[in-house]
Amino acid sequence: MGFDLYTLIFLALAVFIFFRLRSVLGQRTGNERPPMDRFRRETSEETPPPPESGKVIPLPARAPEERPPVESGPAEFRWKGVAEEGSELAAGLDAILAADPGFDPKVFTTGAKAAYEMIVNAFNAGDRKTLKNLLSREVYDSFVQAVGEREGRGEAVQSSFVSLDRADITAASMKGRVAHVTVRFASQMISATKDRGGAVVDGSLDKITEVTDLWTFARDTGVNDPNWRLVATEDA
Repeated sequence: MGFDLYTLIFLALAVFIFFRLRSVLGQRTGNERPPMDRFRRETSEETPPPPESGKVIPLPARAPEERPPVESGPAEFRWKGVAEEGSELAAGLDAILAADPGFDPKVFTTGAKAAYEMIVNAFNAGDRKTLKNLLSREVYDSFVQAVGEREGRGEAVQSSFVSLDRADITAASMKGRVAHVTVRFASQMISATKDRGGAVVDGSLDKITEVTDLWTFARDTGVNDPNWRLVATEDA
């Protein structure tokens, strides 16, 4: 079989094109990675897989902050500022609290101060009605007797509080179901007793006198009446 000139030229051109393509594209060995497979492998190493339907990819858990342990000290003494721990007064206050869970010595002291001023002023003015609501029967009888004797002499008391400096609980106890609390009052007042003619027979109208009293109040914890009444008085 003979080849003409044109056949040889086309054959040589085909061989030339084949070798050019081979040098550009390279040879296939059978181990080449498919283009889509290569893309999937590269992305799987750099990004997390997509979440399943309806689920959210959880964020990395944040390490909990370390906090210093809280030191638990002894419970604070309930009567701090009122009584010494382990004292007879503290034991008495505990007994009252057991009988009356609503007892608060600070609230009691505030009420006792108000009662002290009311009773002193009512006694000096001869106000029996006010005294009757604040005193026990025995103390009321004693106060009314003193007021009657003063009035029988035609005397009158003129007084005014300058200040009530302190009111400290000094004793507390339970006697049966009756709570007793003693308070030391320290006050300053001006007081003078005048006769029928207005002359001062005791005290002074311009001199401040320091007065200290020990008063004991009581309340029956077995009844609903919350009022405390004065049951004993003495000069300190």
